[in-house]
Amino acid sequence: MVRRVPNPFRLLILWIGFALARAGLIERERARRTTDLAWPRIVTGIARMSKSAVDVAMVGIAIGSSAIAGVGFAGPFWGLAFSVGGGVAGGTIALVSQRYGAEAYDQLGQAVRSSVFLVVVVSLPITATFWLSAESFIGLITDNPDAIRYGSDYLQVVALGIPFAGLNLIGSRVFVGMDDAWTPMVVRAGGAVANIGINAVLIFGLDLGVVGAALGTVLSNVAVTAVFAVGLTAGRLPGAREFPVHVDPVGSYVDAPTLRDLVTIGLPVFGTNLVWTLAEFPMLAIVDVFGEDTVAAYVIARRIWGVMNTPGWGFGLASSSLVGQVLGTGDEGTAEQYGREIIRFAVAVYAVSAFLVFVFAEQITLLFSNDPTDPAIPIAVSLVHAACVAVVLRGVSGGASGPLNASGDTRWPFYSQFLGMFGFAIPLAYLGANGLDLPPLEAAVPLVDATVAVPGVSIPAIGLMGLYLAFVAETAVPAAVNYYRFSTGKWKQISRSYRPETPTADD
Repeated sequence: MVRRVPNPFRLLILWIGFALARAGLIERERARRTTDLAWPRIVTGIARMSKSAVDVAMVGIAIGSSAIAGVGFAGPFWGLAFSVGGGVAGGTIALVSQRYGAEAYDQLGQAVRSSVFLVVVVSLPITATFWLSAESFIGLITDNPDAIRYGSDYLQVVALGIPFAGLNLIGSRVFVGMDDAWTPMVVRAGGAVANIGINAVLIFGLDLGVVGAALGTVLSNVAVTAVFAVGLTAGRLPGAREFPVHVDPVGSYVDAPTLRDLVTIGLPVFGTNLVWTLAEFPMLAIVDVFGEDTVAAYVIARRIWGVMNTPGWGFGLASSSLVGQVLGTGDEGTAEQYGREIIRFAVAVYAVSAFLVFVFAEQITLLFSNDPTDPAIPIAVSLVHAACVAVVLRGVSGGASGPLNASGDTRWPFYSQFLGMFGFAIPLAYLGANGLDLPPLEAAVPLVDATVAVPGVSIPAIGLMGLYLAFVAETAVPAAVNYYRFSTGKWKQISRSYRPETPTADD
């Protein structure tokens, strides 16, 4: 059982779950189990986001805006490499949760060892590439010499932490897959706090600037990896209860069937994560057309959006773990019930948080500026209002993707996210900034030796409405696609091919 504490996040989420239980929308015990797995992940997300913000603030105070720009330009490359660990970890939680639910603990250890092997093998070449060519990569984005210098210094050093960041994700997903979200919350949130302290010493005490910020990230990731390794191999951490299983580090790491399953499940998860990173570049370029005030407002809205989106981190993993455990026992009906009820639970939590942010949107956005007459503020407020509407749909898309990820049916969340961002959100933002003006064409008339002019298409720019619609499309399309796939039940058939000692099922 996960340790219970009188935490306000847990109490609020549990209260919402019990309210849904009284309305007959979720079974009371499932609400409690989902809450116990979800709230620690939400707290971890808040800690990570706070750490990133403090990192940038420290660099800005110590050096200035050019250093902030350099670290910002290095961010997408770090995020790109970080997606690798997330992809492998997506396969890890599917395999671990199903083996834990089936009590096939010997196979669970193999899943963990193979995950460690795969993430190291994949991430080391990325580390080497960034170490050797950091300046060239930053130069692809900007021609500002100071930003290139600071960005390449940061990227070169932080690249050393890429394998450890991937291993941290593996360790976290192993515990969540074993019905324990408390341990990774404590370990990873503790690592985020330690990161802030280390950075303060390296940046201000030793005057290492962006290199100090990068070193702080590397050292904190190494420390978290060490704690996970000790806990999983010993079966417990000092001062903590004994874990339900432990992993033998001497066993086989290269197991072809397990590696194949990890790649099959994890590759679409990697692609889903990659969509977010790649979409940053064209979206910011489009927003820049609106002008500096709108860019600032969009960044503010995105930061608030990130805070509102943290429930999805918890409910997505809770759904993957609980649905996977039940699938491991072969009880597909209960697995589907868990999936449907967690979707309802997630939507309710998102609705409560979105309502509060919608009401206090102006007060919240003013926290990002000390000038109440800043023209970016009213734009930011309107964008936050649109984000509040859109983020509720994240409860559907994230909740529905949980069962798909748990079963190994990870391609559809990738398809849905790609379609939402590149098929709808980015084109809508483009229409907002530029409109559409297609020139007339000449077309042949059938059976007649002649051509006629086909009128062109002209759609005027729709302004900020394009950004509002982009926010909604970014969540509405994945919500529709993921829920459709969940409702077909195909994911239950696919899961049979990944369960311990079960025959292969056809997709």
